[in-house]
Amino acid sequence: MSVELLLTVLLIIASALMILLVLLHKGRGGGMSDMFGGGVSSSLGGSSVAERNLDRFTIGTGMIWFACVIALGLLKAY
Repeated sequence: MSVELLLTVLLIIASALMILLVLLHKGRGGGMSDMFGGGVSSSLGGSSVAERNLDRFTIGTGMIWFACVIALGLLKAY
């Protein structure tokens, strides 16, 4: 298995995970979430600890995604 194929598969997985993680975030208002009813506040929202952990997972996945994009770009250049 080549490094390029491994990075491509990792990039696809990270991309799908990023989409999922971003959609799991609670809407803060003023955007598309308000238009579709996301602006309605409820008491069922996640705790601040869960939201912080979700932020950490999203940032970590974004860093993996960014590293894969840079690595694939460098591999294609050389």
